[in-house]
Amino acid sequence: MKYRNFDELIIEELREPEFASTYLQEALEEGGIPLFLIPLKEIVKLKQETELGTESIYQPLWEQTDPHLSTLEEILKSIGMKLTITSQ
Repeated sequence: MKYRNFDELIIEELREPEFASTYLQEALEEGGIPLFLIPLKEIVKLKQETELGTESIYQPLWEQTDPHLSTLEEILKSIGMKLTITSQ
């Protein structure tokens, strides 16, 4: 039996849209934008590897520490997700 580390398991699970959206939501709720950007970058990397190729839309994720909301909205849309807001 081959054992996988936690990072490998999470990256594999991030390929599933429902898991990815829940993971992003939890990261945003728990750690704000800085923590949210970590899994978002991983999801974008996975999408680039599998279908999107290198697109300039994703450059702000690596160039800016705090991308604009409109940029995040555009990135999320490109990976099949949307930004929502709920009450606490």
